[in-house]
Amino acid sequence: MGQEVFAGRYTATPGRPVTVFLIGMRANRWWKLGTVLRVGSAMGTMLRHLSQNPEAGMLGFHQWLGRTTMLVSYWESPEHLQRFAANRDAPHLAPWRDFMRTVAGSGDVGVWHETYQTPGSGIETVYSGMPRFGLARAIGHVPVSDGLNTARQRLRTAGAA
Repeated sequence: MGQEVFAGRYTATPGRPVTVFLIGMRANRWWKLGTVLRVGSAMGTMLRHLSQNPEAGMLGFHQWLGRTTMLVSYWESPEHLQRFAANRDAPHLAPWRDFMRTVAGSGDVGVWHETYQTPGSGIETVYSGMPRFGLARAIGHVPVSDGLNTARQRLRTAGAA
C-alpha cells in the first residue's frame, strides 16, 4: 500500500493562487469516546464526498490522527471552500450544526480551523526522496533543474510566473 517514492529533488509551482485550509479537533475529554468518535467520523464522510466530487474544488489533502488531529487541504479558492461549507447537499452543514447544538461549549471536543490564501507567486517548495506530498500531491511536481536548485531560485522563478 506504499506510495511511490520519487528519488531526487522535486518542486511544485502552482503559478496561481491556492487556498490552504487547516482543520482539526482535539479530544479534551478522551474518556467521552462516543462524542469524540461522532465528531471525528464526520470528516471521513466529507473527504469521501470531496474526493468523489472534484468540482467542489478540493485539490488534495493529508490527515494526521491522534488526541489532536490535523488535516491540511488545498483548494482552488476560498469561494470553493465556503460553498462546500454552506452547501445543504454536502456532508458538512448538518454535522456542523449538530456539533454546535450538542457538543460546542461542553469542552469535550475542541475544533479549530485556519484558512490561508496563497498568492500565485512567491511559493517555494522542495521534496527530496518523498512520495508526492503536500502541494505536490495536490497539483503535481516537477524535477528540480538548473535554476531551481536553491530556495532563493525557486522563489524568484515562482515570482515570475
